[in-house]
Amino acid sequence: MPADPRRAPHDWLDHDAGPVVRPYAMTQGRVAPAGGEFDLVAFVVATLPDAAPSPALQPEHHAIVGAAWEPMSVVELASKLDLSIGVVRVLLGDLRSAGLISLYEPPAASQPHDVDVLKAVVNGLRAL
Repeated sequence: MPADPRRAPHDWLDHDAGPVVRPYAMTQGRVAPAGGEFDLVAFVVATLPDAAPSPALQPEHHAIVGAAWEPMSVVELASKLDLSIGVVRVLLGDLRSAGLISLYEPPAASQPHDVDVLKAVVNGLRAL
């Protein structure tokens, strides 16, 4: 029986989708970023332009640092690298702990919402 030319030679490689790696394998089972949570609209910026590649970092870590030379939000970064947002959050926590990136949260994300403004918005919507 001839082999299917579209079938990859290994089970971990899918011809159409590329390498199949589970998110928990990239994060080593972790689901929360080191050093605490951050907002998904926070801006990520690489801090060390000439940092030598660390053998402790995975290729995804290096891809994040490479993509973050210009400020980019966490969700944009996940989209650009085609990684799940959960994986990117955990990897960003690693990079932040290593001092390779800085995260800048917008002021609105770190401040509680003003109840009076929210009530005014609801009243305005009801008036429509």
